[in-house]
Amino acid sequence: MAAVYRWRLAPDGLATRRQLRALGLRPGGQDVVAELHRPRRRKAPLVAYLYRVDRAKPVRPMTPARAAALAAAMRARRTCPNCLVDAGYCIPRSLGMCVSCHDSP
Repeated sequence: MAAVYRWRLAPDGLATRRQLRALGLRPGGQDVVAELHRPRRRKAPLVAYLYRVDRAKPVRPMTPARAAALAAAMRARRTCPNCLVDAGYCIPRSLGMCVSCHDSP
């Protein structure tokens, strides 16, 4: 079972996924070492999983193929299915189309 620490009381050498990413690292397949619990009123505590920094691996570099795939995916999210125009922003999933198509009768 993983160790449990309260908010802001985790020892040095442990980090969340976001903290690892900010350092240019990734968990690299290691198991969760500890949990960080942030208490809340009348609700279950927020939980963050902690990983060892010394066992973390560097983030894989962005290859040209991965960059092209990411660009294609973002282009698909910006393209309105009704007017087939790049809206310049990600189409809201709640609307399913660009705001211009949604607002026009």
